[in-house]
Amino acid sequence: QVQLVESGGGLVQAGGSLRLSCAASGRLFSWYGLGWFRQAPGKERECVAAISRTGSSIYADAVKGRFTVSRDNAKNTMYLQMNSLKAEDSAVYYCAVARGLVVTTTLGEYDYWGQGTQVTVSS
Repeated sequence: QVQLVESGGGLVQAGGSLRLSCAASGRLFSWYGLGWFRQAPGKERECVAAISRTGSSIYADAVKGRFTVSRDNAKNTMYLQMNSLKAEDSAVYYCAVARGLVVTTTLGEYDYWGQGTQVTVSS
């Protein structure tokens, strides 16, 4: 079992930055792919960034060049640095642990989820 706890969300003005953290318990964290997802009201949950066990990462087109995902396996923690935030980035952000070792953006390939942290960007 893996338990995930996100933190770092909040209210920020457009153009500002936030850094989300995802702290995990359990031994699985460092072995599997990880992802950051977001869900805005009335919209489907979407992957914004994912990172493999070895650090390979991929990003949604909407956040490329603005968001950076990283992980510290020794600390069982994943991060999402979000810069140049836009109003459309407002959503609940979730971290998740994938079923496999590689990087994936497919929601169905993630087994463990955090409770989410709200990010609100004012324009």
